Amino acid sequence: MSSSCPQNADKRESCNFARKICSMQNLYPFTFSPVYKDKIWGGQKIRKELGMDFGELVNCGEAWLLSGVQADPTLIANGYLAGNELNELVEVFMGDLVGEAVYERFGDIFPILVKIIDSNDWLSIQVHPDDKLAQRRGIGMGKTEMWYVMQADQDAALISGFNQQLNKQDYLDAMEKGQIKSLMNYEQVAKGDVFYMPAGRVHALGPGTLIAEIQQTSDTTYRIYDWDRIDHAGQKRALHTEEALDAIDFELPDETKTTYAQKTNETSNIVKSPFFTTNYLQFDQGIRKDYSQLDSFVILLCVEGSCTIDWGFDEKVEIKKGQSVLIPNVIQAVALYPQADCTLLEVYIE
Repeated sequence: MSSSCPQNADKRESCNFARKICSMQNLYPFTFSPVYKDKIWGGQKIRKELGMDFGELVNCGEAWLLSGVQADPTLIANGYLAGNELNELVEVFMGDLVGEAVYERFGDIFPILVKIIDSNDWLSIQVHPDDKLAQRRGIGMGKTEMWYVMQADQDAALISGFNQQLNKQDYLDAMEKGQIKSLMNYEQVAKGDVFYMPAGRVHALGPGTLIAEIQQTSDTTYRIYDWDRIDHAGQKRALHTEEALDAIDFELPDETKTTYAQKTNETSNIVKSPFFTTNYLQFDQGIRKDYSQLDSFVILLCVEGSCTIDWGFDEKVEIKKGQSVLIPNVIQAVALYPQADCTLLEVYIE
């Protein structure tokens, strides 16, 4: 971005000039150009189901819809700020974009990563560190995430946690004997299912699922087991046995699948955590959303149908299944108009 701010203790003051320049035009709902990822376990659903063009990738496993990961940022696709990176927006607009409390907590890194995942084969059985472990290892944030199942083939399944109480030695013994798969809790999945995966819980997506993932801004994954898979170069992918050991939560969770209300034309909460709040909104008529009491950005992720977003100006934004839009904190209300039925996930930080 042409009007960026210097990194120093008086950052808010030093950014005033840049913010005045940019405030000549209002902040507006932002759409982004996805970052596509070729994965050994990926497939074609991101193209076939969602109409996204991921170019010459052989097997697109992930579409990063909204990313502040420094190595893979998403670029703004609409309006006068098109072409700028998400974190550049945070650097200039700070609390006006993300909310004052969010900016104080996370600084210039946008704290949420939104993906679509096509698991055409089993992902590795894996685990992510929490914030404390990530900070201790100097790798930024931990990685708590949630999955919303957008589509699932018949008999599709995933792994969420262990199927029995374990300790570290039990786990290491099973690893030594090659029995780790037998300790996993397998769950059948269907469209609309939600799975909350706190950092520390072992997990894996199985074949035949198209997932909307909402997570902390982190790309740290510790592979525990990779199904003895061979990559295109004839090699097995690296495992992270030692790194994973301190990250794993061996306690059995109270629930492995998240239950929530699916109401029409009402907002229902799915997940409320320190890392993100996610709500469910299925609607077939115009809806007004009031965000005036919320000190946060809002992400609207369309998981079914399509809708138009009106924030009070002549220009409007349309999103369809598989797309997201970022509503800046300074926009206090929007009106949503569906084309037939529409289902959104509404994400923010409380």
